[in-house]
Amino acid sequence: MSAELVLQILLTVAAGLVGVGVFGALSQQSIVMVMMGLELVLNGVLIGGGAAWFFLTPQLPDAQLVVVVALVVMAVEMAMGFAVTIAIYRARQVDMVDMAADLRG
Repeated sequence: MSAELVLQILLTVAAGLVGVGVFGALSQQSIVMVMMGLELVLNGVLIGGGAAWFFLTPQLPDAQLVVVVALVVMAVEMAMGFAVTIAIYRARQVDMVDMAADLRG
């Protein structure tokens, strides 16, 4: 397989992940499902960016390092988001986005 074909396949997979993630984040009402959609979007962006960066400069390992650091930061962010979601659910028995918006004040 040529490098151009591999890049096209990776970018197609990344675009598919972003599309499915955006649809999932916008069509769901559960906080957990919205967060899962956002996770898919971020994974698609990381795959696309890392693939493009790798094929533009294959001699430098910068792309892999940035993708790994961004993946770790994203995992920590999602863990904190799930912790906040669990805390809100335990305190107020709220698990939907529209009900969580009423928690001001």
